[in-house]
Amino acid sequence: MGFLRVKSVEQSILDTEAPEHRLRKDLSALDLTVFGIGVIVGTGIFVLTGRVAKETAGPAVALSFVVAGIVCALAALCYAEFASTVPVAGSAYTFSFATLGEFPAWVIGWDLALEMMLGAAVVAVGWSGYLTSLLSSLGIGLPAAVAGEGATFNLPASLIVLLLTAVLVLGIKLSSRVNLVIVTIKVAVVLLVIVAGLFFLNGGNYSPFIPPARPTPAVEGLAAPLIQVLFGITPVAFGVLGIFSAAAIVFFAYIGFDVVATAAEETRRPQRDLPIGILASLAVCTVLYVAVSLVVVGMQPYRELSEAAPLADAFKAVGQTWAAAVISVGALAGLTTVVMILMLGMSRVMFAMCRDNLLPRRLARVHPQFGTPYIITIIMGVVVAVLAGLVPLSTIAELVNIGTLFAFVVVSLAVIILRRTRPDLPRAFRTPLVPLVPILSVLACLYLMLNLPVETWLRFAAWMVVGVVIYAGYGYRHSRLSEHALKD
Repeated sequence: MGFLRVKSVEQSILDTEAPEHRLRKDLSALDLTVFGIGVIVGTGIFVLTGRVAKETAGPAVALSFVVAGIVCALAALCYAEFASTVPVAGSAYTFSFATLGEFPAWVIGWDLALEMMLGAAVVAVGWSGYLTSLLSSLGIGLPAAVAGEGATFNLPASLIVLLLTAVLVLGIKLSSRVNLVIVTIKVAVVLLVIVAGLFFLNGGNYSPFIPPARPTPAVEGLAAPLIQVLFGITPVAFGVLGIFSAAAIVFFAYIGFDVVATAAEETRRPQRDLPIGILASLAVCTVLYVAVSLVVVGMQPYRELSEAAPLADAFKAVGQTWAAAVISVGALAGLTTVVMILMLGMSRVMFAMCRDNLLPRRLARVHPQFGTPYIITIIMGVVVAVLAGLVPLSTIAELVNIGTLFAFVVVSLAVIILRRTRPDLPRAFRTPLVPLVPILSVLACLYLMLNLPVETWLRFAAWMVVGVVIYAGYGYRHSRLSEHALKD
């Protein structure tokens, strides 16, 4: 079956040496860790915290972050083994090609493109919201038609995407330096929220920590979570089940550590540095998320939290407008790096697919001066800019979640498969307790996927159908492995 042909690990590594497709190796373990923090700390902490606390989990939103963090940690251990064993651009796409075959690799690559493309657009919309809030506090109002969630065309969101596209084209080292500066600002602001917020905590806001569960009758039809449709479990807000439902939403806050793996080909010592970058960034961000969420729900009753800018508005509520302005600046900085690194990951996945001829190979050309896949980066940057200008955040955040969880499931299964099919491969990092950890990762991801609405599953299925059509019409016939088979 040609569509299940496997590309060997050795061939994947050999492809990275082709002069016309060779990326520059400029990244260190610190660069990767900062990339990870840069992309993880963003929408989840600056935007989603208020929404899920207010509607789903209450003060226990901190536990939702813990649950989502545990799921990510299981998947991160699997990513770390693969990234150090197959240090090639493409992340889960490349891993799948080496274990499951060409068509499954195409499916996961198409899925990753969806995840990162929509993720970047979602965060750009959040960035625009914080910019609008900051300018408003300075007495500058932007027309509603060109800024904010309900804008006809969200111009600030679109412009920031185009600016960051230019940065990515100009080189990975420049991107890492820009990221380092902005992440430093972002982490400083997050620490400010934690420390300054401690002086305004009200113990009464934590009671009850887990609000009593209540049914959510409004969630019906296609908006109902799949777990309700399949097993008849009535959706609830708050309570213990509310914590897990919220985890499926705040999971969006963690997407990004897998993007570190897409930079494998541009890392100086990938066998050592990639596991460090993936695991260290996830650990740091989990601690920050839990601390910030605890502080925010302690400052303001969870029912009164803002959904657009919860951290800034919580400080406004206690009369600290100066802190609100600083947080808005930090949020702008934070969301900027998230957009940039998601676009970096997206371009590297598409680059790997183009290099394998599953998409037009000429799009995988590397710029002779900057050493970046500039053509695919520009094309995807324009696509994201249009999406960010037209699509509201609430419509696509959950679609990003299901795409990410699906990628985690595939990578976790692939670790087990590659251990059996290629036990001889040198592995600088080994996932502990295989197959237990990968199996737990798969089960946890599937559970969170079941908590997503039926309409999200349908949109995801529609995207996959489009991908299958493109693969059948172009990828299968033009694949490099197909060319080799014809020559043989």
